[in-house]
Amino acid sequence: MGHARDTLYAARSQDDLVALLAAQPLAWLVSAGGDDAASTPLPLRVGFDADGRLDSLLGHFSKRNPHAARLQSDPVAQVLVMGPHAYVSPSWLDDRTQAPTWNYASASFDVRVSLLTDADAIATELDALVTQMETGRDNAWRMQEMGERQARLAQGVIALRAEIVSVHVTFKLGQDERRYDFDQIVRGLEKQGEAELVRWMRDFDARATEGGR
Repeated sequence: MGHARDTLYAARSQDDLVALLAAQPLAWLVSAGGDDAASTPLPLRVGFDADGRLDSLLGHFSKRNPHAARLQSDPVAQVLVMGPHAYVSPSWLDDRTQAPTWNYASASFDVRVSLLTDADAIATELDALVTQMETGRDNAWRMQEMGERQARLAQGVIALRAEIVSVHVTFKLGQDERRYDFDQIVRGLEKQGEAELVRWMRDFDARATEGGR
């Protein structure tokens, strides 16, 4: 279960990043360094440029959050996303000389944050997030159902756009495992209920191993 070169665990395309944010929209927005270092968990959406390239992360947070003041003075921040993950036990393997490891999908975005206080921008962001989270649900809820409360509550939040400067990803999903070991790991994870991680592992395995191992 050794750690292969980092490129083995790279995203295959921006679609992998979009899927990761869709699966785990709650991310950490972090402003590091100094006496006013701050971190806030936020639900975030992906934004695209005119050519369809992923270029930003979009969200909102409370005006009362002191993190807002930090971002106004220093917009440089990071967004940390942790997707499905689990411990991988050698107890699942016939080859017990293997070491334990951890399979996971993660991304770290270096960003520059713009805060948006315009009422229309805030309303648009809130509606877009609700639409994303409610799509596909039975009897899906809409922001308009709040009536007058919608505008009152919106006054207490700030919208944000985090321009992506760079991104560092790790999709460590068993790409370097031997076929027999990989299959045993999958069975072990399934037994402990890690269906989402198994789905990601199988998706990456199916594309990376055409023609077999």
